[in-house]
Amino acid sequence: MKTALFTKLFADRSSEVVADTAAELGFDGIDLLIREGFPATPADAASIESSLRRFAQSPTPVLTATTDMTDVDRYPVDRVLGACAEAGIPTVRVGYWYYDATERYAAVLERARRELAALAEVASRRGITLLVQLHGGTIHSSGALAAALTADTDPGVVGTYIDPGNQSVQDGREDWRLTFDLLGERLRCVGVKNGGWSAGGLRESGQRVWGSDWLGVADGAVAWDDILRHLRERGYGGVLSFHGHYDLPFGQVVDQTRTDLGFVRRIIEEGR
Repeated sequence: MKTALFTKLFADRSSEVVADTAAELGFDGIDLLIREGFPATPADAASIESSLRRFAQSPTPVLTATTDMTDVDRYPVDRVLGACAEAGIPTVRVGYWYYDATERYAAVLERARRELAALAEVASRRGITLLVQLHGGTIHSSGALAAALTADTDPGVVGTYIDPGNQSVQDGREDWRLTFDLLGERLRCVGVKNGGWSAGGLRESGQRVWGSDWLGVADGAVAWDDILRHLRERGYGGVLSFHGHYDLPFGQVVDQTRTDLGFVRRIIEEGR
């Protein structure tokens, strides 16, 4: 398993700062976010190439990339996948197909399958595997739903990005063993974060209000020790993308990320 630092955690800080921090913390590589408002933007091929070049020159190369692409007619898919292919990045995460109760699931699924197939055609030509992440608010929030979306695609071209933290704090909850069982053939990346729920106040009706928050990897509801042992036992060799959502001063973000990585490495190494 290779550990990657997701660059969203560093907002608009330069690739140089991210590369130096990732190396100092001991990550194997980078999960590069390509999004407007960040150093690598989809509208500017030069910005993507510059970020990729900077990381390639560091001890932490880009292991995977994250995008918002869903529709080939509304996103520069070939440009972004082309830059990633040139840099030798094997996997690229796509965007989200959100559930819309006014449109109904069947209609959203049909459109999402059509758009995913179009993305897969470009990815296949570029030699890249796309990743569908389990994410709240979408029609692929759980293993079962992601399996339905990707059922008609080539597992070599469309893989999955399992995210137990999202499933715990957002929607998509199911037994984590079932998630990995359903998507095992397609598993290429695992998002590493954690969170939990707590009871809050009451509505006028008397209904209790619950709220969620992001926590350290060892502190939330997801049993990461069990999941990491499972991945080790099955011989998983993909990426673990550290995907924390810490709304903290930069120094504390770095400290918490160091703690998260140390915990994960210890659990993995215990089996040696």
